[in-house]
Amino acid sequence: METNKTASAIVRQPGEGSRRWFYGGGVHTWKATEDETGGAFLLFEDEMALHKVTPLHTHPDADETMYVLTGEILMHMDGTEHRLSAGGVAIAPRGVPHAFKVLQDGTRVLCLHTPGSAQAFYNEASEPLAPGMDDGEVDFNRIRESGRLNGGIHIIGPPPFPEPGI
Repeated sequence: METNKTASAIVRQPGEGSRRWFYGGGVHTWKATEDETGGAFLLFEDEMALHKVTPLHTHPDADETMYVLTGEILMHMDGTEHRLSAGGVAIAPRGVPHAFKVLQDGTRVLCLHTPGSAQAFYNEASEPLAPGMDDGEVDFNRIRESGRLNGGIHIIGPPPFPEPGI
């Protein structure tokens, strides 16, 4: 029997929303969860440190849209690199290989997954942010394992960026 998912009305002020340390680096602030939107989408803000990188990956069941709020990232999208600064957007349709590297301290992006099918992955790959905690140890093995167990992401390979810097 299929359950009928219904969306909830959501109003969140700046800084509001559950905050979680993501093991890929950065602090996520949940703006709208999969449960709250009836599975339509997942929306979170990601605050990231300078030089954070992601492995080359895909999202097999969702399209990912990243809107840069502040700072700058280098987006590797399907084999091509693009610099995105505040106001820039990148859309990775499901299955398209992508990765990014943070080029500026204080970079923040708004990340939208449609449909909202990756919540279990992100929950298992993060932990609630404790008072006074603003970062933690990056653990790509935990990210990979969460993807294996929960879906939501498929790691293709290491970050496709030169070391160190650009």
